[in-house]
Amino acid sequence: MAYDLITMGRIGVDLYPLQTGVPLPQVTSFGKFLGGSATNVAVAAARLGRDTAVITRTGEDPFGEYLHQALRDFGVDDRWVTPVPGLATPITFCEVFPPDDFPLYFYRRPKAPDLEIDAHELDLEAIREARVFWVTGTGLSEEPSRTATLAALAHRAKASTTVFDLDWRPMFWTDPAAARPFYEEALRHTTVAVGNLDEVEVATGVREPHAAAEALLAAGVELAVVKQGPKGVLAVHRDGTTAEVPPLPVNVLNGLGAGDAFGGSLCHGLLEGWDLERIMRHANAAGAIVASRLECSSAMPTAQEIEAAVTAGEVR
Repeated sequence: MAYDLITMGRIGVDLYPLQTGVPLPQVTSFGKFLGGSATNVAVAAARLGRDTAVITRTGEDPFGEYLHQALRDFGVDDRWVTPVPGLATPITFCEVFPPDDFPLYFYRRPKAPDLEIDAHELDLEAIREARVFWVTGTGLSEEPSRTATLAALAHRAKASTTVFDLDWRPMFWTDPAAARPFYEEALRHTTVAVGNLDEVEVATGVREPHAAAEALLAAGVELAVVKQGPKGVLAVHRDGTTAEVPPLPVNVLNGLGAGDAFGGSLCHGLLEGWDLERIMRHANAAGAIVASRLECSSAMPTAQEIEAAVTAGEVR
């Protein structure tokens, strides 16, 4: 069976405070959720009816068992989620200060299991046959994940749609200059690049949105998607098609996870063959809906919720 979407990258447990506007030392209760960018994208697409799977690794511990159960509950195939003895399943804490301050605290030391993905263990044929394959910049930050990510991209050889989520997390790298050569290599093997202004600058050295989109196209992709925060999203295709869509009005509760909802909807729209502006409007709406909710994975919207937000022109 060819999957609609296979993602490869981070997984972990999100422990989010159930009080907003409260610093961690004063928080008294937390909610436990499936987390990790690549994993959340698979969940978001599954919520839209897609057959999805994720390639990642967990610790051999109760949190790892929880993640397997959560993936199954969300309808994401977990066959390529394997334990790494001796490493703990990562956890992530955040603080919630709406509308735009959500500090993240990653507990991924001495090493996150998802960076132990090994090229020799990949099901390369399944990766090549998937209608969409999604990788992240974090997967390039350490070995053996770096070699595995690049090997998967090389074997896929731009078959169908291959998405590179630039996913720049400075705490996982020594500096941007160290990341750029690996980003450039990944871009040569992908058809779609997605990133915010900081991320496109790391990948290309250019920050101005239109110039950055052109730089991503020059690096080898067919479609460049540049997220501009309050200015919305810019998408530029190699064929000259452009879409620049403003954000949807929303009362933000927690902005974390909005980008993953955007990614899952982006994949869904590409699979549906929608025009570029419709894809961006729906992806923007999906992200806005999640931003209005506390959690990430379990907050991913349905197709009906996204359509209602697009029609209304806001998240109600």
